[in-house]
Amino acid sequence: VQLQASGGGLVRPGGSLRLTCRASGLNFDDYDTAWFRQAPAKEREFVAAISADGTKIDYAGFAKGRFTISRDNAESTLYLQMDSLKHEDAAVYFCAAAQYGGSSPNVYDFWGEGTQVTVSS
Repeated sequence: VQLQASGGGLVRPGGSLRLTCRASGLNFDDYDTAWFRQAPAKEREFVAAISADGTKIDYAGFAKGRFTISRDNAESTLYLQMDSLKHEDAAVYFCAAAQYGGSSPNVYDFWGEGTQVTVSS
C-alpha cells in the first residue's frame, strides 16, 4: 500500500494550496481517508476526514470554512483544498487511510510521507 501526498509549497498568508494524495495497492473506495498535519515540536493533529463513499465529512474547527476535503474514488485520489491560509497552518500535511476512520491518528492503518506547507510573506 502506498499513499503519495503532493501539492505542498510556499504560499503567502491568504493564499491557497491544493494537496493531493494518490493511493495504490488497496481498494481505495473501501477506505475512509483523512488529512492530518504536524508542525515542529507539536503533535500530529486532525485536519479533515471523508468517508469511503464521500458522504460523511468532518473538519477540525480551524479548518471549517477554509479547507475542503474531497475524493475521487475512480482515480483513487484524496484532495485537500486549503484557502485563506494563515501562518499557523504551516506544517507537514499527511494523508491517511483506514477501514474505519475518525479524528484520531491511532485508527489509521496507512500513511503517506507528508508534504510540507509553508506560509510566509
